[in-house]
Amino acid sequence: MSDQAIITPTIGRPEPNEYAPYHDRYISLVQGTDIVGTFESQRRQMLVLLCGRDDKDGDFRYAPDKWSLKEVLGHVCDSERIFTYRALRIARGDRTPLAGFEQDDYIRNGPFAQLPLAELIEDYIAVRRATLTLFRNLDEPAWTRRGIANNVEVSVRAIAYLTAGHELHHRRILEEKYFAK
Repeated sequence: MSDQAIITPTIGRPEPNEYAPYHDRYISLVQGTDIVGTFESQRRQMLVLLCGRDDKDGDFRYAPDKWSLKEVLGHVCDSERIFTYRALRIARGDRTPLAGFEQDDYIRNGPFAQLPLAELIEDYIAVRRATLTLFRNLDEPAWTRRGIANNVEVSVRAIAYLTAGHELHHRRILEEKYFAK
């Protein structure tokens, strides 16, 4: 990486007409307009939260019918991969409608419970690094391109905010329900 700072265009926050109303529960959690900076800050905050946790922590469920920490982290990674895949396709002008996904099927069919927590943390780091490079390298017109995902018209910048808000939503649940002091 060069010594020059990466300049991210000022893209602004998504307008409500750029996403489905139910996405606002996540998008509204994200403060400010520097979404790339938000992704970087979130990465640090998540790693601080998970630092020193072991597999016993990873298997913890705060209620019998709730996901374990490992499953929550796996869900965050799977969702971020899907969201950024959608953003990539739409940013590149692909007008093909993109399917939704059923999060519970992904948990049920994922290997999260059998993986060491450390491996899932490494996966989070890799996914977030890929998210950062994708959004850092978009040109200004790409941010406002729109496409169809899960039967809803959505812009790339709305997907970026949705991705950050989704991670923040789950990190807050971890802080409040899994690691409450």
